[in-house]
Amino acid sequence: MGKNLHHHHQHQSKSNNSQTKFIFVLFFFCLLGLACIIDLFWASSSSFSSSYLRFASNWVSQKPRIFVSQQQQNVDDKIGKKKRFLSATFADLPAPDLAWEQMPSAPVPRLDGSAIQINNLFYVLSGYGTLDHVHSHVDVFNFTDNTWCAKFDTPKDMANSHLGVASDGRYIYVVSGQYGPQCRAPTSRTYVLDTQTREWQSLPPLPAPRYAPATQLWKGRLHVMGGSKENRHTPGLEHWSIAVKDGKALDKEWRTEIPIPRGGPHRACVAINDRLFVIGGQEGDFMAKPGSPIFKCSRRHEVVYGDVYMLDAEMKKWEVLPPLPKPNSHIECSWVVVNNSIIITGGTTEKHPETKRMILVGEVFQFHLDSLTWSVIGKLPYRVKTTLAGFWDGYLYFTSGQRDRGPDNPQPKKVIGELWRTKLNI
Repeated sequence: MGKNLHHHHQHQSKSNNSQTKFIFVLFFFCLLGLACIIDLFWASSSSFSSSYLRFASNWVSQKPRIFVSQQQQNVDDKIGKKKRFLSATFADLPAPDLAWEQMPSAPVPRLDGSAIQINNLFYVLSGYGTLDHVHSHVDVFNFTDNTWCAKFDTPKDMANSHLGVASDGRYIYVVSGQYGPQCRAPTSRTYVLDTQTREWQSLPPLPAPRYAPATQLWKGRLHVMGGSKENRHTPGLEHWSIAVKDGKALDKEWRTEIPIPRGGPHRACVAINDRLFVIGGQEGDFMAKPGSPIFKCSRRHEVVYGDVYMLDAEMKKWEVLPPLPKPNSHIECSWVVVNNSIIITGGTTEKHPETKRMILVGEVFQFHLDSLTWSVIGKLPYRVKTTLAGFWDGYLYFTSGQRDRGPDNPQPKKVIGELWRTKLNI
């Protein structure tokens, strides 16, 4: 009987244990169900919020790529919250919206092309179509009737990208640059175009080849400075000039001038009010991969800066002026002069601090020549580099370049030929 009693207690204990386990499992699934319901409501709320932000955005819609904001991550970690992932638009500056109107696109897309405006005609030169294809012609846009009205070839030995360009109102001077696709070598050849006859003539070659040198006509001389040296990466400090008039060189060779304080390519160079300004740029650039038979481009370290320099009237001293609102490069033909100010559209800025990817610029900057100060006056339709800018009848125009991947991803993607304009009230 003792044995049976022991067996009865053992059976009752097992029954109690089973009931306890059942209650524990039931309680666990109840908690799990409650968590799922809460998560469903949270996801619905987040989805609505994201949808609203996408709808409210005035950017061109593309598939976004998400990055981590390190500053926000650190804050969230400190207060014990879950890490939040934000878009890498940290480099965007507050700016008012501008009413952009899309105009007829250029006949071909261009990256690292060049442009010169002469009255109502906008001459768009050469550039990359893709890394493996470069253009060897000029397209002409007529601001009066907003049409692409002409096309003609460039000399077969003229560079195809990274040109230095300047004009006196009839003649367009084209200096040095890269000859061919990918990351091929630069040339020292220099040409001049008579826009009335559309005939090309050669000028004395530059003392050394350069990529994207700062180039401008000033005080009767064609000035060329900075750029990248023959390896495409090392910044050049040299500054040369040659006297020109009516499309002819008055000197047999280039004259050495005061070196620029900081070298490098992809800068704006503007002559106005008897002053010469050099704005922005970078040190370093892509280089040809060693041993590549096609000179395949290989990434190297680059430093983008916002330096602004002004050369005095005697050409003896460079003065350092207030820098751009943020570092900016790839702006050599991205500027226009409006109402005693310089307007700059787009460009590239410092790399993303975590991904180290190139970051494009989507702002429009204004440099006030009376006060020598900067302001941000608007946003472009999207971030874009190597824009080609013009101004006519109160409208700011830009075309070509390489745009971003979408509103949440400022990295470069598509080479474009789109043309846009907006009315400026400044």
